Amino acid sequence: MNNKEKAKIISRILNKTYPKIPIPLNYKNTFTLLVSVLLSAQCTDVNVNNVTKDIYPKYNKPEHFVKLGRKKIERLIKRIGIFRVKAKSLFYLSKTLVEKYRGKVPRTYDELEQLPGVGHKTASVVMSQGFGFPAFPVDTHIHRLAQRWGLTSGKNVIQTEKDLKNIFQKKYWNKLHLQIIWYGREYCKARDCFGITCKICKSCYPNRKKPIKTKKA
Repeated sequence: MNNKEKAKIISRILNKTYPKIPIPLNYKNTFTLLVSVLLSAQCTDVNVNNVTKDIYPKYNKPEHFVKLGRKKIERLIKRIGIFRVKAKSLFYLSKTLVEKYRGKVPRTYDELEQLPGVGHKTASVVMSQGFGFPAFPVDTHIHRLAQRWGLTSGKNVIQTEKDLKNIFQKKYWNKLHLQIIWYGREYCKARDCFGITCKICKSCYPNRKKPIKTKKA
């Protein structure tokens, strides 16, 4: 079975499992989406949502975060891992948006990735969910599943993203990356399945008997 054939099976199962796709992170606008994605590094979406539900009703613009300052931002997000580093990034990110972009989130990868604390994955999520541009953000779940499903060598997340973009049609990228994340959390878990028990793994590799070891992102 080649990758295009596997892609059809995977898409069919994912569309049946997730006809409507819940957005993992809660946000009010493009700026708060950017904030939530930045906060989600080394932290669960549930924890991020629990923290930001008390922040976004009052503070949801770059100007708000600049006025707060680093120390107050730290206090607001202290329940999140590496909060001091993230507070520093949020402050300078907000400052840059106010001074360089009139408080607006830029709409290009290059500009986004130049913001403090923003890498390619964060930029991809904002481009996809915030602006609707086709993107395929690769997180740990997608990196793991792409290897289990034989869609990439798993060399690194950059290679995984490139391989997935070559296999799946561009018009489905935004939907697919969310579907794969949810499937990885609920069915093809890191400490479960191991490439042999979930519906997609069994459909793509019916004769596979041994667990698959995957490379970390």
